[in-house]
Amino acid sequence: MTSFEWRPIRYPNVISILKNPFYAGAYAYGKSGKRTTIVDGRARKSYGHEKPMEAWEVLIKDHHQGYIDWAEYERNQAQLAGNAFCRVGDTKSGRGGRALLAGLIHCARCARRLGVVYNGRCGTPTYRCYNPNLQPGQRRCLGFGGRRVDDAIAAEMLRAVAPLAMEAAQEAERMLKEEENDRRRIAELELQQARYDASLAERRYAACDPDNRLIAAQLEKAWEAALQRVESCRQRLESLCAPRVEEPRPEFPGLADDLAAAWKSPRTTMRTRQRLVRTLITEIIANVDEKSREVTLVIHWNGGQHSELRVHKLKSGEHGCRTSDDALSVMRSMACRWSDQEIAASLNRMGMPTGQGKTWTARRVATTRSVHGIHEKEGEWLTQSEAAAKLGVTRHRIRWLIKEKILVSEQAMPDAPHLIRAADLKSERVAAVLRRKGRPCRVDTENQFSMFPDTCEGGAE
Repeated sequence: MTSFEWRPIRYPNVISILKNPFYAGAYAYGKSGKRTTIVDGRARKSYGHEKPMEAWEVLIKDHHQGYIDWAEYERNQAQLAGNAFCRVGDTKSGRGGRALLAGLIHCARCARRLGVVYNGRCGTPTYRCYNPNLQPGQRRCLGFGGRRVDDAIAAEMLRAVAPLAMEAAQEAERMLKEEENDRRRIAELELQQARYDASLAERRYAACDPDNRLIAAQLEKAWEAALQRVESCRQRLESLCAPRVEEPRPEFPGLADDLAAAWKSPRTTMRTRQRLVRTLITEIIANVDEKSREVTLVIHWNGGQHSELRVHKLKSGEHGCRTSDDALSVMRSMACRWSDQEIAASLNRMGMPTGQGKTWTARRVATTRSVHGIHEKEGEWLTQSEAAAKLGVTRHRIRWLIKEKILVSEQAMPDAPHLIRAADLKSERVAAVLRRKGRPCRVDTENQFSMFPDTCEGGAE
Protein backbone atom coordinates (compact mmCIF):
# COMPACT_ATOMS: atom_id res chain seq x y z
CA MET A 1 0.00 0.00 0.00
CA THR A 2 1.35 3.41 -1.00
CA SER A 3 1.40 6.08 1.68
CA PHE A 4 2.01 9.80 1.41
CA GLU A 5 3.66 12.12 3.90
CA TRP A 6 2.84 15.81 3.37
CA ARG A 7 5.50 18.34 4.37
CA PRO A 8 5.84 22.13 3.87
CA ILE A 9 7.50 22.90 0.58
CA ARG A 10 11.02 24.32 0.66
CA TYR A 11 13.01 26.44 -1.73
CA PRO A 12 15.59 23.70 -2.66
CA ASN A 13 12.77 21.32 -3.61
CA VAL A 14 11.20 23.83 -5.99
CA ILE A 15 14.53 24.75 -7.61
CA SER A 16 15.52 21.11 -8.06
CA ILE A 17 12.25 20.44 -9.90
CA LEU A 18 12.51 23.52 -12.12
CA LYS A 19 16.14 22.80 -13.07
CA ASN A 20 15.78 19.04 -13.58
CA PRO A 21 15.42 18.18 -17.32
CA PHE A 22 13.70 14.91 -16.37
CA TYR A 23 10.41 16.79 -15.95
CA ALA A 24 10.79 18.10 -19.51
CA GLY A 25 10.95 14.58 -20.96
CA ALA A 26 14.74 14.48 -21.32
CA TYR A 27 17.38 12.12 -19.99
CA ALA A 28 20.61 13.75 -18.86
CA TYR A 29 23.83 12.38 -17.38
CA GLY A 30 26.98 14.12 -16.26
CA LYS A 31 25.40 17.43 -15.22
CA SER A 32 28.01 17.94 -12.50
CA GLY A 33 31.67 17.17 -12.20
CA LYS A 34 34.57 17.05 -9.79
CA ARG A 35 37.47 19.41 -9.28
CA THR A 36 40.95 18.71 -7.97
CA THR A 37 42.92 21.36 -6.10
CA ILE A 38 46.29 21.29 -4.33
CA VAL A 39 46.00 22.25 -0.64
CA ASP A 40 49.10 22.10 1.54
CA GLY A 41 50.88 20.03 -1.06
CA ARG A 42 48.17 17.39 -1.21
CA ALA A 43 45.48 16.82 -3.85
CA ARG A 44 41.89 17.34 -2.73
CA LYS A 45 38.83 16.50 -4.78
CA SER A 46 35.44 18.23 -4.55
CA TYR A 47 32.25 17.04 -6.19
CA GLY A 48 28.90 18.56 -7.17
CA HIS A 49 30.13 21.40 -9.39
CA GLU A 50 27.46 22.18 -11.99
CA LYS A 51 28.37 22.13 -15.68
CA PRO A 52 26.77 24.17 -18.47
CA MET A 53 24.31 22.30 -20.66
CA GLU A 54 26.83 22.14 -23.52
CA ALA A 55 29.24 20.20 -21.29
CA TRP A 56 26.79 17.49 -20.20
CA GLU A 57 27.98 14.01 -21.13
CA VAL A 58 24.56 12.67 -22.22
CA LEU A 59 21.40 14.60 -23.15
CA ILE A 60 18.52 12.78 -24.88
CA LYS A 61 15.48 14.95 -25.57
CA ASP A 62 11.98 13.45 -25.91
CA HIS A 63 13.19 10.39 -24.02
CA HIS A 64 9.88 10.00 -22.22
CA GLN A 65 6.66 11.90 -21.70
CA GLY A 66 7.34 15.01 -19.63
CA TYR A 67 5.23 17.41 -17.67
CA ILE A 68 6.40 20.34 -19.84
CA ASP A 69 7.97 20.56 -23.28
CA TRP A 70 11.62 21.41 -23.94
CA ALA A 71 10.90 24.93 -25.16
CA GLU A 72 9.14 25.79 -21.91
CA TYR A 73 12.02 24.26 -19.98
CA GLU A 74 14.50 26.53 -21.75
CA ARG A 75 12.30 29.58 -21.06
CA ASN A 76 12.23 28.63 -17.38
CA GLN A 77 16.02 28.36 -17.26
CA ALA A 78 16.40 31.76 -18.91
CA GLN A 79 13.94 33.25 -16.42
CA LEU A 80 15.77 31.69 -13.48
CA ALA A 81 19.07 33.06 -14.77
CA GLY A 82 17.52 36.51 -15.07
CA ASN A 83 16.19 36.27 -11.52
CA ALA A 84 19.65 35.55 -10.11
CA PHE A 85 20.54 37.93 -7.30
CA CYS A 86 23.86 39.78 -6.94
CA ARG A 87 25.50 38.24 -9.98
CA VAL A 88 27.63 40.31 -12.29
CA GLY A 89 25.92 41.03 -15.59
CA ASP A 90 22.48 39.82 -14.49
CA THR A 91 19.43 42.03 -14.17
CA LYS A 92 16.81 41.45 -11.53
CA SER A 93 13.49 40.68 -13.17
CA GLY A 94 10.39 42.83 -12.77
CA ARG A 95 8.34 41.40 -9.93
CA GLY A 96 6.00 44.30 -9.26
CA GLY A 97 6.16 46.66 -6.32
CA ARG A 98 6.16 50.45 -6.32
CA ALA A 99 9.74 50.97 -7.60
CA LEU A 100 10.02 51.04 -11.39
CA LEU A 101 13.82 50.59 -11.54
CA ALA A 102 14.28 47.91 -8.87
CA GLY A 103 17.27 45.75 -9.82
CA LEU A 104 18.08 47.91 -12.85
CA ILE A 105 19.88 50.90 -11.33
CA HIS A 106 23.51 50.74 -10.14
CA CYS A 107 25.78 52.96 -8.08
CA ALA A 108 28.37 54.97 -10.01
CA ARG A 109 30.78 54.98 -7.04
CA CYS A 110 30.98 51.32 -6.06
CA ALA A 111 29.24 49.66 -9.07
CA ARG A 112 26.85 47.79 -6.77
CA ARG A 113 23.16 47.41 -7.42
CA LEU A 114 21.02 49.90 -5.49
CA GLY A 115 18.47 48.53 -3.07
CA VAL A 116 14.93 49.78 -2.57
CA VAL A 117 13.43 50.94 0.73
CA TYR A 118 9.74 51.82 1.07
CA ASN A 119 8.98 54.66 3.48
CA GLY A 120 5.78 56.19 4.82
CA ARG A 121 2.23 54.97 4.78
CA CYS A 122 2.03 55.07 0.99
CA GLY A 123 5.26 53.10 0.57
CA THR A 124 7.27 55.76 -1.28
CA PRO A 125 10.34 54.06 -2.82
CA THR A 126 13.86 55.23 -2.01
CA TYR A 127 17.00 53.97 -3.77
CA ARG A 128 20.01 53.40 -1.51
CA CYS A 129 23.45 51.88 -1.83
CA TYR A 130 24.08 49.14 0.76
CA ASN A 131 27.88 49.27 0.56
CA PRO A 132 28.23 50.09 4.33
CA ASN A 133 26.29 46.93 5.21
CA LEU A 134 28.75 44.85 3.20
CA GLN A 135 31.84 46.72 4.40
CA PRO A 136 31.33 48.05 7.95
CA GLY A 137 32.91 51.34 8.81
CA GLN A 138 32.25 53.00 5.47
CA ARG A 139 29.72 55.68 4.69
CA ARG A 140 26.80 55.00 2.40
CA CYS A 141 27.68 55.95 -1.17
CA LEU A 142 24.42 57.65 -2.09
CA GLY A 143 20.67 57.60 -1.70
CA PHE A 144 17.77 59.49 -3.25
CA GLY A 145 14.01 59.38 -3.62
CA GLY A 146 12.64 57.11 -6.28
CA ARG A 147 9.40 58.76 -7.36
CA ARG A 148 10.93 61.68 -9.27
CA VAL A 149 13.59 59.43 -10.81
CA ASP A 150 10.99 56.87 -11.91
CA ASP A 151 8.86 59.58 -13.51
CA ALA A 152 11.86 61.02 -15.34
CA ILE A 153 12.94 57.61 -16.67
CA ALA A 154 9.37 56.82 -17.74
CA ALA A 155 9.09 60.13 -19.60
CA GLU A 156 12.46 59.55 -21.29
CA MET A 157 11.47 56.05 -22.32
CA LEU A 158 8.13 57.20 -23.74
CA ARG A 159 9.92 59.90 -25.72
CA ALA A 160 12.40 57.36 -27.08
CA VAL A 161 9.80 54.80 -28.15
CA ALA A 162 7.31 57.28 -29.59
CA PRO A 163 8.18 56.25 -33.19
CA LEU A 164 7.83 52.58 -32.20
CA ALA A 165 4.54 52.90 -30.36
CA MET A 166 2.83 50.21 -32.42
CA GLU A 167 5.47 47.58 -31.63
CA ALA A 168 5.35 48.52 -27.95
CA ALA A 169 1.56 48.19 -27.97
CA GLN A 170 1.78 44.73 -29.52
CA GLU A 171 4.34 43.70 -26.90
CA ALA A 172 2.02 44.93 -24.14
CA GLU A 173 -0.86 42.96 -25.64
CA ARG A 174 1.27 39.83 -25.79
CA MET A 175 2.28 40.24 -22.14
CA LEU A 176 -1.36 40.68 -21.13
CA LYS A 177 -2.31 37.46 -22.95
CA GLU A 178 0.54 35.59 -21.27
CA GLU A 179 -0.60 36.77 -17.84
CA GLU A 180 -4.16 35.66 -18.54
CA ASN A 181 -2.95 32.26 -19.78
CA ASP A 182 -0.79 31.83 -16.68
CA ARG A 183 -3.71 32.61 -14.39
CA ARG A 184 -5.92 30.16 -16.30
CA ARG A 185 -3.28 27.42 -16.13
CA ILE A 186 -2.80 27.92 -12.38
CA ALA A 187 -6.56 27.63 -11.90
CA GLU A 188 -6.60 24.38 -13.92
CA LEU A 189 -3.80 22.92 -11.80
CA GLU A 190 -5.60 23.90 -8.61
CA LEU A 191 -8.78 22.24 -9.86
CA GLN A 192 -6.83 19.10 -10.76
CA GLN A 193 -5.25 18.98 -7.30
CA ALA A 194 -8.62 19.58 -5.63
CA ARG A 195 -10.21 16.71 -7.57
CA TYR A 196 -7.38 14.40 -6.56
CA ASP A 197 -7.81 15.39 -2.90
CA ALA A 198 -11.55 14.75 -3.16
CA SER A 199 -11.03 11.30 -4.68
CA LEU A 200 -8.47 10.48 -2.00
CA ALA A 201 -10.90 11.57 0.72
CA GLU A 202 -13.61 9.43 -0.87
CA ARG A 203 -11.37 6.34 -0.88
CA ARG A 204 -10.43 6.89 2.74
CA TYR A 205 -14.08 7.20 3.72
CA ALA A 206 -14.96 4.04 1.78
CA ALA A 207 -12.13 2.08 3.43
CA CYS A 208 -13.21 3.11 6.93
CA ASP A 209 -14.97 0.62 9.23
CA PRO A 210 -18.65 1.67 9.56
CA ASP A 211 -18.67 0.64 13.24
CA ASN A 212 -16.01 3.26 14.01
CA ARG A 213 -18.42 6.17 13.87
CA LEU A 214 -16.01 8.83 15.19
CA ILE A 215 -13.42 8.22 12.47
CA ALA A 216 -16.14 7.89 9.84
CA ALA A 217 -17.61 11.24 10.81
CA GLN A 218 -14.21 12.93 10.55
CA LEU A 219 -13.52 11.36 7.16
CA GLU A 220 -16.97 12.38 5.92
CA LYS A 221 -16.34 15.94 7.04
CA ALA A 222 -12.99 15.98 5.24
CA TRP A 223 -14.65 14.60 2.10
CA GLU A 224 -17.27 17.36 2.13
CA ALA A 225 -14.59 20.02 2.56
CA ALA A 226 -12.66 18.58 -0.40
CA LEU A 227 -15.82 18.64 -2.55
CA GLN A 228 -16.48 22.26 -1.62
CA ARG A 229 -12.92 23.15 -2.62
CA VAL A 230 -13.45 21.40 -5.96
CA GLU A 231 -16.58 23.46 -6.57
CA SER A 232 -14.87 26.74 -5.68
CA CYS A 233 -11.91 25.94 -7.97
CA ARG A 234 -14.29 25.01 -10.79
CA GLN A 235 -16.20 28.29 -10.44
CA ARG A 236 -12.95 30.25 -10.42
CA LEU A 237 -11.79 28.51 -13.61
CA GLU A 238 -15.12 29.19 -15.32
CA SER A 239 -14.93 32.87 -14.38
CA LEU A 240 -11.44 33.09 -15.91
CA CYS A 241 -12.46 31.31 -19.10
CA ALA A 242 -15.71 33.27 -19.56
CA PRO A 243 -15.43 36.42 -21.73
CA ARG A 244 -15.61 39.66 -19.76
CA VAL A 245 -18.37 41.74 -21.28
CA GLU A 246 -18.54 44.35 -18.54
CA GLU A 247 -14.76 44.99 -18.68
CA PRO A 248 -13.71 45.10 -22.33
CA ARG A 249 -10.04 44.55 -22.99
CA PRO A 250 -8.11 47.66 -24.01
CA GLU A 251 -7.39 48.08 -27.68
CA PHE A 252 -3.63 48.37 -27.60
CA PRO A 253 -3.19 49.32 -31.26
CA GLY A 254 -5.62 52.19 -30.67
CA LEU A 255 -3.60 53.32 -27.66
CA ALA A 256 -0.39 53.33 -29.69
CA ASP A 257 -1.07 56.92 -30.77
CA ASP A 258 -1.03 57.97 -27.13
CA LEU A 259 1.47 55.71 -25.41
CA ALA A 260 1.52 57.92 -22.33
CA ALA A 261 -2.16 57.20 -21.70
CA ALA A 262 -1.52 53.47 -22.03
CA TRP A 263 1.42 53.73 -19.65
CA LYS A 264 -0.67 55.54 -17.00
CA SER A 265 -3.71 53.33 -17.46
CA PRO A 266 -5.03 51.80 -14.19
CA ARG A 267 -5.06 48.36 -15.83
CA THR A 268 -1.35 48.56 -16.60
CA THR A 269 0.35 46.91 -13.64
CA MET A 270 3.73 47.93 -12.28
CA ARG A 271 5.12 44.52 -13.24
CA THR A 272 4.17 45.17 -16.88
CA ARG A 273 5.83 48.59 -16.74
CA GLN A 274 9.00 47.06 -15.29
CA ARG A 275 9.14 44.43 -18.03
CA LEU A 276 8.65 47.08 -20.71
CA VAL A 277 11.48 49.16 -19.25
CA ARG A 278 13.79 46.14 -19.25
CA THR A 279 13.10 45.43 -22.91
CA LEU A 280 14.55 48.86 -23.75
CA ILE A 281 17.12 49.63 -21.04
CA THR A 282 20.06 47.43 -20.04
CA GLU A 283 21.11 49.30 -16.91
CA ILE A 284 21.18 52.76 -15.35
CA ILE A 285 24.22 54.23 -13.60
CA ALA A 286 23.22 56.73 -10.91
CA ASN A 287 25.27 59.36 -9.11
CA VAL A 288 24.46 62.38 -6.93
CA ASP A 289 25.95 65.83 -7.54
CA GLU A 290 25.81 67.47 -4.11
CA LYS A 291 26.77 70.93 -5.38
CA SER A 292 23.94 71.24 -7.90
CA ARG A 293 21.57 69.00 -5.89
CA GLU A 294 20.93 66.78 -8.91
CA VAL A 295 20.77 63.05 -9.52
CA THR A 296 22.77 62.12 -12.62
CA LEU A 297 21.41 59.12 -14.53
CA VAL A 298 23.36 57.51 -17.38
CA ILE A 299 20.98 55.26 -19.34
CA HIS A 300 22.42 52.33 -21.29
CA TRP A 301 19.90 51.36 -23.96
CA ASN A 302 19.71 47.88 -25.46
CA GLY A 303 20.66 49.19 -28.89
CA GLY A 304 24.06 50.36 -27.64
CA GLN A 305 23.17 54.03 -27.25
CA HIS A 306 23.78 56.02 -24.07
CA SER A 307 22.04 59.11 -22.78
CA GLU A 308 22.35 61.25 -19.65
CA LEU A 309 19.48 62.57 -17.59
CA ARG A 310 19.55 64.95 -14.61
CA VAL A 311 16.84 65.05 -11.96
CA HIS A 312 16.58 67.63 -9.18
CA LYS A 313 17.15 66.11 -5.73
CA LEU A 314 14.94 67.46 -2.99
CA LYS A 315 16.53 68.83 0.16
CA SER A 316 15.79 67.57 3.65
CA GLY A 317 12.26 68.66 4.51
CA GLU A 318 11.45 69.57 0.91
CA HIS A 319 8.60 67.66 -0.68
CA GLY A 320 6.74 67.53 -3.96
CA CYS A 321 3.61 69.24 -2.57
CA ARG A 322 5.23 72.65 -2.22
CA THR A 323 3.64 75.84 -3.50
CA SER A 324 4.80 76.87 -6.96
CA ASP A 325 7.17 79.80 -7.39
CA ASP A 326 4.64 81.64 -9.58
CA ALA A 327 1.99 81.48 -6.86
CA LEU A 328 4.47 82.72 -4.26
CA SER A 329 5.48 85.58 -6.57
CA VAL A 330 1.85 86.65 -6.95
CA MET A 331 1.37 86.39 -3.20
CA ARG A 332 4.41 88.57 -2.47
CA SER A 333 3.31 91.25 -4.92
CA MET A 334 -0.24 91.36 -3.58
CA ALA A 335 0.30 90.75 0.14
CA CYS A 336 1.22 94.36 0.94
CA ARG A 337 -1.93 95.71 -0.72
CA TRP A 338 -4.62 93.03 -0.67
CA SER A 339 -6.38 90.90 1.90
CA ASP A 340 -5.99 87.13 2.05
CA GLN A 341 -9.48 86.58 0.63
CA GLU A 342 -8.72 88.72 -2.41
CA ILE A 343 -5.36 87.05 -2.94
CA ALA A 344 -7.05 83.64 -2.85
CA ALA A 345 -9.67 84.74 -5.39
CA SER A 346 -6.95 86.08 -7.72
CA LEU A 347 -4.91 82.88 -7.54
CA ASN A 348 -8.00 80.78 -8.29
CA ARG A 349 -8.86 82.95 -11.31
CA MET A 350 -5.32 82.55 -12.64
CA GLY A 351 -5.54 78.76 -12.35
CA MET A 352 -2.72 78.40 -9.81
CA PRO A 353 -3.62 75.61 -7.33
CA THR A 354 -1.93 74.88 -4.04
CA GLY A 355 0.93 72.43 -3.72
CA GLN A 356 -1.61 69.63 -3.13
CA GLY A 357 -3.69 70.62 -6.17
CA LYS A 358 -6.48 72.30 -4.15
CA THR A 359 -8.13 75.70 -4.53
CA TRP A 360 -6.99 78.64 -2.47
CA THR A 361 -8.82 79.98 0.58
CA ALA A 362 -8.06 82.89 2.91
CA ARG A 363 -6.83 80.47 5.56
CA ARG A 364 -4.48 78.67 3.16
CA VAL A 365 -3.09 81.99 1.94
CA ALA A 366 -2.48 83.11 5.53
CA THR A 367 -0.72 79.82 6.35
CA THR A 368 1.48 80.05 3.26
CA ARG A 369 2.40 83.68 4.05
CA SER A 370 3.32 82.70 7.58
CA VAL A 371 5.55 79.84 6.40
CA HIS A 372 7.37 81.93 3.77
CA GLY A 373 7.51 85.14 5.80
CA ILE A 374 5.30 87.27 3.53
CA HIS A 375 3.97 90.45 5.23
CA GLU A 376 0.35 91.54 5.37
CA LYS A 377 -1.48 94.41 3.66
CA GLU A 378 -0.56 98.04 4.32
CA GLY A 379 -3.08 100.88 4.67
CA GLU A 380 -1.97 103.23 1.84
CA TRP A 381 -3.37 100.98 -0.89
CA LEU A 382 -7.10 100.55 -1.40
CA THR A 383 -9.27 98.19 -3.38
CA GLN A 384 -12.05 99.34 -5.70
CA SER A 385 -14.66 98.71 -3.01
CA GLU A 386 -12.68 100.63 -0.40
CA ALA A 387 -12.06 103.52 -2.80
CA ALA A 388 -15.77 103.65 -3.71
CA ALA A 389 -16.76 103.69 -0.03
CA LYS A 390 -14.29 106.48 0.71
CA LEU A 391 -15.53 108.67 -2.18
CA GLY A 392 -19.20 107.78 -1.69
CA VAL A 393 -19.71 106.37 -5.19
CA THR A 394 -20.30 102.95 -6.65
CA ARG A 395 -17.71 100.45 -7.83
CA HIS A 396 -18.88 100.96 -11.40
CA ARG A 397 -17.93 104.62 -11.11
CA ILE A 398 -14.43 103.70 -9.89
CA ARG A 399 -14.06 101.17 -12.70
CA TRP A 400 -15.06 103.86 -15.24
CA LEU A 401 -12.52 106.29 -13.79
CA ILE A 402 -9.79 103.68 -14.14
CA LYS A 403 -10.86 102.83 -17.69
CA GLU A 404 -10.78 106.48 -18.71
CA LYS A 405 -7.35 106.83 -17.06
CA ILE A 406 -8.61 109.53 -14.76
CA LEU A 407 -7.74 107.51 -11.68
CA VAL A 408 -4.35 105.77 -11.57
CA SER A 409 -4.28 102.10 -10.50
CA GLU A 410 -1.84 99.21 -10.50
CA GLN A 411 -2.08 95.44 -11.10
CA ALA A 412 0.29 92.75 -9.85
CA MET A 413 -0.18 90.93 -13.16
CA PRO A 414 -2.87 90.69 -15.87
CA ASP A 415 -6.30 89.66 -14.57
CA ALA A 416 -5.31 90.64 -11.03
CA PRO A 417 -7.48 93.18 -9.11
CA HIS A 418 -6.70 96.89 -9.38
CA LEU A 419 -4.91 98.69 -6.53
CA ILE A 420 -5.43 102.41 -5.88
CA ARG A 421 -3.33 104.71 -3.73
CA ALA A 422 -5.23 106.68 -1.15
CA ALA A 423 -3.44 109.89 -2.19
CA ASP A 424 -4.65 109.56 -5.81
CA LEU A 425 -8.28 109.88 -4.69
CA LYS A 426 -7.62 113.53 -3.76
CA SER A 427 -6.41 114.59 -7.22
CA GLU A 428 -8.04 117.55 -9.02
CA ARG A 429 -9.15 115.46 -12.02
CA VAL A 430 -11.04 112.99 -9.84
CA ALA A 431 -12.65 115.80 -7.83
CA ALA A 432 -13.74 117.65 -11.00
CA VAL A 433 -15.41 114.55 -12.41
CA LEU A 434 -17.20 113.78 -9.18
CA ARG A 435 -18.59 117.36 -8.87
CA ARG A 436 -20.55 117.01 -12.09
CA LYS A 437 -21.70 113.48 -11.48
CA GLY A 438 -25.42 114.56 -11.40
CA ARG A 439 -25.40 116.48 -14.69
CA PRO A 440 -25.55 114.79 -18.09
CA CYS A 441 -22.51 115.31 -20.23
CA ARG A 442 -24.31 117.10 -23.15
CA VAL A 443 -23.48 120.14 -25.26
CA ASP A 444 -26.43 122.27 -26.53
CA THR A 445 -26.19 123.45 -30.14
CA GLU A 446 -28.15 126.31 -31.75
CA ASN A 447 -28.88 124.40 -34.98
CA GLN A 448 -30.40 121.40 -33.23
CA PHE A 449 -34.14 120.89 -33.85
CA SER A 450 -36.52 119.06 -31.60
CA MET A 451 -38.01 115.77 -32.77
CA PHE A 452 -41.42 116.79 -31.32
CA PRO A 453 -41.91 120.55 -31.90
CA ASP A 454 -45.62 120.51 -31.01
CA THR A 455 -44.90 119.03 -27.65
CA CYS A 456 -42.22 121.60 -26.99
CA GLU A 457 -44.52 124.50 -27.95
CA GLY A 458 -47.32 123.17 -25.80
CA GLY A 459 -44.97 122.83 -22.91
CA ALA A 460 -43.72 126.40 -23.48
CA GLU A 461 -47.26 127.80 -23.34
